[in-house]
Amino acid sequence: MTRMALAGARILAGEIWYDDHVLVMSDGRIETLLSENALPDNFPVQYLDGGMLLPGFFDTQVNGGGGVLFNDQPTLAGIATIAAAHRQFGTTAMLPTLISDDLAVIAMAISAVDDAIRAGIPGVVGIHIEGPFLNVGKHGIHDAGKFRTLDAEAVALLSSLKSGKTLVTLAPELAPAGMIAALVANGVTVAAGHTLASYDDMQRAMAEGLSGVTHLFNAMTQMESRTPGVVGASLDSELFCGIIADGHHVHPASLRTAYRAKGSKGLMLVTDAMPTVGSDITEFKVAGTEVFSSNGMLRSGNGTLAGSDLDMAGAFRNSVELMQVDIASASRMASTTPADFMALGHAYGRISAGFRADLVHLDEELKIGRVWIAGQEA
Repeated sequence: MTRMALAGARILAGEIWYDDHVLVMSDGRIETLLSENALPDNFPVQYLDGGMLLPGFFDTQVNGGGGVLFNDQPTLAGIATIAAAHRQFGTTAMLPTLISDDLAVIAMAISAVDDAIRAGIPGVVGIHIEGPFLNVGKHGIHDAGKFRTLDAEAVALLSSLKSGKTLVTLAPELAPAGMIAALVANGVTVAAGHTLASYDDMQRAMAEGLSGVTHLFNAMTQMESRTPGVVGASLDSELFCGIIADGHHVHPASLRTAYRAKGSKGLMLVTDAMPTVGSDITEFKVAGTEVFSSNGMLRSGNGTLAGSDLDMAGAFRNSVELMQVDIASASRMASTTPADFMALGHAYGRISAGFRADLVHLDEELKIGRVWIAGQEA
């Protein structure tokens, strides 16, 4: 048995801050919290220079990082590069995200994620398949030429991951009756995104088991007085809602409105990150379309937002500043809620006995100090 204690930082466990305590890790999991004076003599300790110890971040939407776009490298090596790029920013659990592509590429991506999980690539817990079952009217940077109807063949493919969790984003108004239910019955988590769905479309999809919304406010029908749309359905329900808190995708007032409606148990931070994260590149291509980085934004030549240059540490800080929430609420949105959304809340996203020792150490300015995945420093 390998045991180690972390000392010298405030520890956030749930909603409670623990001062003058140590966190004891054993074989990659959290064993207990102890007061500092209760730690046995000669116990191995790593001392942290103040700051705070939080659950590691869980990002459900990671298109790329480290100069790699997952669609371009749906391989074990591609995933390893992306995961390494995001670990330095506190992401200890992530879903490599494939945007709309052919079924053959989806099959490659699923196989690569299986390989990555079997190989123990730190932080990889499943896959997010965003499209191609989307609405051309809200295609964003996705290649609408790849869009297709969800059918039995696609359901079988989307349900084929052997290890980890699968999240599928689709336009619910275009999903034939029963198809969302079929995915959910196979253990797939389904979210609405890139959609022109009405409020009633969303109610039907929720009745089939749709449980989430991808990048709330972006690429979806907005809430108006007599047509609540996807945004209205999201705020008026128990749906889990991902949101991009980069200050560009969503106005701060809308961020705060979403938080007041959903709270930290219904709203979760996502990056929608592209290859620029953890890299010095400033331009790349998505399905042949050039994307440029400028002033913290990623846009195509026609001005379309193309994912983000955001990492989870930045999203965390922005949630505190722009949403005006406390650190405990930001932590829940960055860690606990996404784990719950992906049915991994029994092992991820919390500092509690028996949970994985996936941890992030932040200084008082909320900048990353150190990161641990399963008790190993990343």
